[in-house]
Amino acid sequence: MMKTLKIILLLTVVTISTAFSLKTDKGYKVGDTIENFTLKNVDDKMVSLSDYKEVKGFIIVFTCNMCPYSVANEDRIIALDMKYKKLGYPVIAINPNDPRASKGDGFEDMKVRAAEKKFTFPYLFDEGQKVYPKFGATRTPHVYVVSKPNMKVEYIGAIDNSSKNPNKVTEKYTEDVVDALLAGKKPKKTETRAIGCSIKTL
Repeated sequence: MMKTLKIILLLTVVTISTAFSLKTDKGYKVGDTIENFTLKNVDDKMVSLSDYKEVKGFIIVFTCNMCPYSVANEDRIIALDMKYKKLGYPVIAINPNDPRASKGDGFEDMKVRAAEKKFTFPYLFDEGQKVYPKFGATRTPHVYVVSKPNMKVEYIGAIDNSSKNPNKVTEKYTEDVVDALLAGKKPKKTETRAIGCSIKTL
C-alpha cells in the first residue's frame, strides 16, 4: 500500500513539474522571429503586421479594457505611440481576453474605450485567442518589442518599473530598448517581469 502511494505521489510530482516547465517554454523568447498575424481593429478593418512596409519595428502591447493595470498604463501606451510611431516603432495593442470570461472586454466595448481614450494606435481583438499564446503573453499589460526586417523579439516584459503610478517611474524599460535599437545598439535590458492581470480564458 505504501509503495503504491509513493508511486502515485511521485507521478503527481512529475506531472506537476512537467506542466510548469512546459508552461515556461511556451511562446516567443528574446531573439525569436515572430509570425505575421491579422486581427480586426476597432475601426472594423483587418490589420496585419505585413501592412507596415516602412516601419523599423513594433511595440506590441497585450492590454484590455477591464484590468486596472492596463487602465493605469493607457496614457503611457498612447505616449509611447506618439513618441515612437514617427521614429518607426508604432504601437500595436491587442486585447487577448475572452469576452465570455471578462465582461467589458468584448469587441464593441473595445470600440467605446478606444474612442473615449482617443487611442492613436490600432486596438486589435484576438478573437478565438489565437495570437497571444504564440507570444506566450500571460498578463495585461505585456509588452513585446519587435525589430524588422527579421521580425526579431528584442524585449519582453513591462512598460516601465511602476505598474500603476506613473509618478513613481524611475526606469522606462520599453523606451530604453527602442532608443537603443534606434541608435543601432544592443538593448541592455531585454526582459523584465510583466505585472498585471492574468489573461482571461474560459
